[in-house]
Amino acid sequence: MGKGKLAALIEVWGVSTKLGLTSFGGPIAHLGYFHDEYIRRRKWMDERSYADLVALCQFLPGPASSQVGIGIGVVRAGLLGGIVAWLGFTLPSVIALVAFAYLLQGFDIGHAGWIHGLKIVAVAIVAHAIWGMGQKLTPDRVRITLAVIAMAITLSWQTAYSQVIIILAAGCIGLGVYRKKAVEGTQSLPIKISRTFGVVCLTIFFALILLLPLLRQWGDSKGLSMIDSFYRSGSLVFGGGHVVLPLLQREVVPAGWVTQADFLAGYGATQAVPGPLFTFAGYLGAMAGGVPGAIIAILAIFLPAFLLVVGVLPFWNGLRNNPKIQGSLMGVNAAVVGILLAALYDPLWTTAILQPMDFVLAVLLFTMLVFWKLPPWIIVLAGAAGGWVIGLI
Repeated sequence: MGKGKLAALIEVWGVSTKLGLTSFGGPIAHLGYFHDEYIRRRKWMDERSYADLVALCQFLPGPASSQVGIGIGVVRAGLLGGIVAWLGFTLPSVIALVAFAYLLQGFDIGHAGWIHGLKIVAVAIVAHAIWGMGQKLTPDRVRITLAVIAMAITLSWQTAYSQVIIILAAGCIGLGVYRKKAVEGTQSLPIKISRTFGVVCLTIFFALILLLPLLRQWGDSKGLSMIDSFYRSGSLVFGGGHVVLPLLQREVVPAGWVTQADFLAGYGATQAVPGPLFTFAGYLGAMAGGVPGAIIAILAIFLPAFLLVVGVLPFWNGLRNNPKIQGSLMGVNAAVVGILLAALYDPLWTTAILQPMDFVLAVLLFTMLVFWKLPPWIIVLAGAAGGWVIGLI
């Protein structure tokens, strides 16, 4: 491995680990953190490419924010970069959940003041992301209107597949309106993965979906059963990380691996840690089989996301640089802004801004981020402290 590639991997590891330690607020907030760190500060990807990647990951099943992080890692440092970006973003919360799984059971941490402050931080982070992306991706009346319509439909029609349908419809509208419009500044992503390898990854993804249930019946081992349950749960999630909760509940509680009370306690603990919601699988795996169980659960639930992103990315440049596809993506990117705007209201605003002082803190954090240009980790600490103070008032 050359020094340049090693340096790139170390850089990806450092940045993704910092995000894994500070990215509170769920998948939509994560996209805001990614935008601030990877796009605005480090410029590893231009705005349009980032929006295209977000749109692609919204299409795919699995944890969208983790897939975006994997994609950015692949662009920056190849296949190993994708793995390192995922590890850095995921490991902090996995370690915390496994270490504190038993300690956090029975504690109502969801109502702690500092936890509420972190929810307000997420409001400021997502608002900042929408502020920046909206200026770039909705510069005309048609795309602003499309974003508003996408926001309205997202809020009024909340199903597992609604976001996918909205993005498809926006792509069709963009194709009709912008198919002949020249797109400037479309940066070709340096994907250092062959199409052959991409096809292999997609083949493995579908093969495991079909074969694991059969192997589970044939093998009759707890480890194989866990791999099948968590892999299938990670393969069938559309519409955000929270959709995985009922899937996991149906897999682990009836099987007797985790009690319903422990399941709910672990979900509460997951809200207290940064990083992707899918790391809840680490807690469940630890409850079912200790540290080995946690490792099995984490690898199995995230493997579909990795296989899909790595499988599709080698074909993505050819698609997104096609003039018709570019027109479609202009519509899709406007819809992504609308979907983010909807998420700013629900679930972020509705769960975080409950009283006037919450709004005051949110505006202060937004000002610190946008106008004072303070780093996100300071915003996180200030938000947690502010939430704690508000809880005392």
